[in-house]
Amino acid sequence: MTPLDAPKAVRSRAVIERVSPEIDAGLFPVKRIVGEEVVVEADVFVDGHDQVRCLLLHRPAGTTTWAEVPMVPLGNDRWQASFHVAALGRHQYTLHAWADRFLTWRHDLGRRKEAIDILIALQIGTAMIDDAADRAADDDRNRLKNWGDELRAVPSPEAGQAMALDETLAALMAAHSERHFVTEYERVLEVVVEPERSRFSAWYELFPRSCLVGDADHGSFAGVMEQLPYIASMGFDVLYLPPIHPIGRTFRKGANNRLAASADDPGSPWAIGAAEGGHCDILPALGSQEDFRRLVVGARTAGLEIAMDIAFQCSPDHPYVTEHPEWFRHRPDGSIQYAENPPKKYQDIYPLDFESDDSNALWLELKRVVDFWIDEGIRIFRVDNPHTKPFPFWAWLIGSIKARHPDAIFLAEAFTRPKVMHRLAKVGFSQSYTYFTWRNTKQELTAYFTELARHDSREYFRPNLWPNTPDILPEFLQYGGRPAFMLRVALAATLGANYGIYGPAFELMEHEARDPGGEEYLDSEKYQVRQWDTNRRDSLRDYIARLNRIRRENPALQSDWSLQFHAIDNPMMLCFSKIAGDNTLIMVANLDPHNVQAGWIDLPLAELGVPGNSPYQAHDLLSGARFLWQGARSYVSLDPAASPMHILRLRRRLRSERDFDYFL
Repeated sequence: MTPLDAPKAVRSRAVIERVSPEIDAGLFPVKRIVGEEVVVEADVFVDGHDQVRCLLLHRPAGTTTWAEVPMVPLGNDRWQASFHVAALGRHQYTLHAWADRFLTWRHDLGRRKEAIDILIALQIGTAMIDDAADRAADDDRNRLKNWGDELRAVPSPEAGQAMALDETLAALMAAHSERHFVTEYERVLEVVVEPERSRFSAWYELFPRSCLVGDADHGSFAGVMEQLPYIASMGFDVLYLPPIHPIGRTFRKGANNRLAASADDPGSPWAIGAAEGGHCDILPALGSQEDFRRLVVGARTAGLEIAMDIAFQCSPDHPYVTEHPEWFRHRPDGSIQYAENPPKKYQDIYPLDFESDDSNALWLELKRVVDFWIDEGIRIFRVDNPHTKPFPFWAWLIGSIKARHPDAIFLAEAFTRPKVMHRLAKVGFSQSYTYFTWRNTKQELTAYFTELARHDSREYFRPNLWPNTPDILPEFLQYGGRPAFMLRVALAATLGANYGIYGPAFELMEHEARDPGGEEYLDSEKYQVRQWDTNRRDSLRDYIARLNRIRRENPALQSDWSLQFHAIDNPMMLCFSKIAGDNTLIMVANLDPHNVQAGWIDLPLAELGVPGNSPYQAHDLLSGARFLWQGARSYVSLDPAASPMHILRLRRRLRSERDFDYFL
């Protein structure tokens, strides 16, 4: 028989389990913006009946001193505490816990009835107070010594018991607790703190080559400069430009994605690279590097931040092809493998080979590309198809960039499988495209956005909602007419704190598809220059501007976590709310772009901060209409031709039930 090994005594008795937020056992950080609160919970307990004390510790990464926050019990051995993150970059947090002798003594003292038991307990307690005084300094030392002296001189056991249970003494002892056999949580967890725009933003996508000046047949940065007031007037704060680099000529695609291009066809901006240069160069027709710098400054002056497109792929004419053929995969005949998604073929695109023997040099070169545009003043990047590149690459690239520039924001354009999208968010992407583009029914929207707002993944996955993109003209917009466009942008702007549109195609309600049943635009701007009449009388410009103004004026729409859906007895209608402090908004949408729909909504008034028996006003911020409601059940009717959505701010009455002017 083999003898048992000698036991290794472990005297740390506290257990720390089920810490939240914690992503994949601490492998990935959670996300916050500057000034936000990080609420931490954990199951913490000890064996037996001793009282436990637990602390939340936090600090900026790279520092050595922990700040401590006492955790408070929520019941059933669940504890909670929080801290605020005050600066960009990474913060760390962890937990400590131990069986606290003074807390246990104090708990038992409060239950003692016999005088002799109380007197004996007071002797034990005063000894602990004396020990704490020895650990303290200055005023706290003197105060603790006085407590000990006074307890020894109490006139009766009852008086001593009352004095020993004083909350002031408890606070002093907590500050100088005897930390015997502390259990330190096995991991130090991290928070990535990003700019506010990573949580709340409105994006506008624009092709510079369609921003024509005068009689020019190709747009330029000067033309984009002329569009800045128009874009800013609609309330957007991010102007996203598709790739601005030289475009390859070999296998260039023609209008409507035709395989044969004419001499006048400009090609797809995503076929990057030509004799004029690659990813760090600009298509000459758009302007010079200095013109681009002027655009970045001009946009910032207009309240807009330029977002660059990062598409790590090459045309056959890219300088990398001749300078670094080892960065590409080759076919058996020696030719470079072009991009494919069978049966689709993209002969004008060469994917990079991240499994190349020279992949280290490739990674460094791609980081140099991002560093180059960072030095040009860019801090926001929309990344094309990141799911076709390795996760470790993105973790390294984004981590390296944000170590020097914690204000950088990366948006993942990855309409792919959910777990892949989530992994990209975990490895560092600040925002993520979503399936909103294809979620149209009440059930689809409710299920999907409940998941985004309530699931633990909200700690790292920030959705960015797009009703259209240059690649995607959803069927709903093809056949729903003007009400469909109004509905989808209003849903995007209210369901999500981050959203964007591809314009001017959206506000001008571009709706013709190239093929029946397809989602490609007819005369897609991806393959040709378009001329847009942004002054058209039927433009949704004013409607979108009103939506963005409502978003800016109402904090409830500037985050995602408070989203809650409410009952409405019509399957073609959707009701949901968002709350921030005393800012309570109720959104009611008619999901049918062709017919008037009506229904009764049921609101949880107590959760919304509205007294159940008092009348209250529902002020439609879109139309200006005001409705006097009372009770949880209210009737709503929406004509999509007028407006398919209410954005209702709830306001409680102060005085007269007949005068709306007395509403807050």
